[in-house]
Amino acid sequence: MPEAPTYHNALPLKSMLLEYRLESILGAGGFGMTYLGWDTNLEKHVAIKEYLPGELAIRALDGSIVPVNTESEYNYKWGLERFIQEARTLAKFSHPNIVRVNRFFEANGTSYMVMDYEAGESLYQNLRRAPMPEETTLKNILMPILDGLQAVHQAGFLHRDIKPSNVFIRENGVPLLIDFGSARLTAGSVSKSRTAIVSPGYAPLEQYTSSGNQGPWSDIYALSGVVYRAVTGENPPDAVSRMKADNAMAVLTAARARYSERFLKAIEWGMMLDEKMRPQSVAEWRDLFLGRAPLTAFSRSPSAVSAPRVSKTMPQRHTTSAEAESRSTGGGKWLIGGGIALIVLALGATWSKRYQQAQETVATQTAPSAQATTQPETRAEPLPSPPALEVETPAAPAPRPAPAAPAVPIAPPATTAQTATEPLPEIPLDMRRKLMEAFRAADADGDGYLSPDEVRGRFPFIAQNFPAVDIDRDGRISPAELWQLRKKQQTTKQRP
Repeated sequence: MPEAPTYHNALPLKSMLLEYRLESILGAGGFGMTYLGWDTNLEKHVAIKEYLPGELAIRALDGSIVPVNTESEYNYKWGLERFIQEARTLAKFSHPNIVRVNRFFEANGTSYMVMDYEAGESLYQNLRRAPMPEETTLKNILMPILDGLQAVHQAGFLHRDIKPSNVFIRENGVPLLIDFGSARLTAGSVSKSRTAIVSPGYAPLEQYTSSGNQGPWSDIYALSGVVYRAVTGENPPDAVSRMKADNAMAVLTAARARYSERFLKAIEWGMMLDEKMRPQSVAEWRDLFLGRAPLTAFSRSPSAVSAPRVSKTMPQRHTTSAEAESRSTGGGKWLIGGGIALIVLALGATWSKRYQQAQETVATQTAPSAQATTQPETRAEPLPSPPALEVETPAAPAPRPAPAAPAVPIAPPATTAQTATEPLPEIPLDMRRKLMEAFRAADADGDGYLSPDEVRGRFPFIAQNFPAVDIDRDGRISPAELWQLRKKQQTTKQRP
């Protein structure tokens, strides 16, 4: 049995905080401690969260919290205000799937948040114990969490730090959304050096800077990453690295044997890099999971999106430094320490520059389907090189749900196969949109793929070379495979 960790910054056990006696330490993180307390008045257990950002403050001999130096004092107090605001925000909610805050108080130069104590484990712990659960099990966790998240969004707030350690599973199986990030609330006049931590892999691209367009779609990206982690057994790659090389959807596609296509498509939709391409609300995303929306719902043009706005909790500055997954003293206890964003220094400028560079690329990196990724292990067979062709509209086409798109030129790729290490050029966004319009027009049954019958007459080159274009050999053409064909054609043009 592993030895219980020692927490040197913790208050002594059996000590009193007002009417609460501290019995044990549930967990610790970069932002403070979470204790198991006993309410001597009501005679029940509670969880007590203490604001103690380790990089900014230390505990003095008398138990009080003091900033490490005068430079960090302002940052510490700014974070303390956010912590208190988090408590006030959470106290507004009474929802079975949102952590319940009963009170907060100030003592020892810091603040404390008193919450209901629940027995159970985080999803992070659950997935380590039982990786890659069944789809039904995941839906039983996801759907209630979506209900709670929708209530948060309807109240005008965002979570901004959804990750496996912030989804708690009670002993009765009911999930709970915990650790709302207080430093991700409205930052007001905080100086440029003040930054809030994001969690790489779960934080969307727009959360890396104050200029990012954040909204419900930002939390949806993070929750999609949580489900991705559960389905694949791998942490999702961070959004910035996906700008250069994105194999996340290829990894997700490999899970087809265990999970339904609709389930995987919903994850893919939520993980779109471009926030305009994601579901714009929890209700919209839930509809795809539950079969109330067609699989082609995620394949849409950004211009068609009417995006709601969340008026509260917009941050001012963020970095990519991530809080480590909080540690628990044992299975079955509520681990909520470290839930609010720690204020860190002097990192914003570097990542702001990287984000701006990424933004210049995002218009061409992101596609209506996030499956548009290179797959190094599987390469298409060399294709013949007839003259350049166009996507043709038949003279008398059969009735379609939508009018046929304008002709989009598609030239065949070179006969020399692309090497796995050679990056393919990106397709301009306007061309992607035209290709997707043509794709949707040809997709008569609306399943998000093109069958041999559907490409015949509209994509004659693909019809003639269907086996070579069908990279994954599933008998149908996906948007990703269409992008690959177009990229290879672009490569042919660029070679001397």
